[in-house]
Amino acid sequence: MPHDDLFCLRDLRVRIVTTGTDTVVPISRAVNVSVEQPQVVAMCKKHGAIISAIETLPSGGTRVVLMNSADAAKIIKAFGSKVLTGTVARTHWMRAV
Repeated sequence: MPHDDLFCLRDLRVRIVTTGTDTVVPISRAVNVSVEQPQVVAMCKKHGAIISAIETLPSGGTRVVLMNSADAAKIIKAFGSKVLTGTVARTHWMRAV
């Protein structure tokens, strides 16, 4: 089995991203914002952030999952106060038959 140095160096318990200042922020790839999907798509395109998944939230707003936490940090900074914090209600996924 080949040795993977990158895998050995990763700490899978905590993900952190620097914000360009001295602060280090734990972050996930998912971001919930209080804007509609087209605005989220446009903002991601503007900042070169690649979307992995996107969904409309039942209470209004959008949940977007980016390809990496660095892109999520860019989008969080771009949307500022429009980022939803805490738990949000989501639509249950149903498989089409």
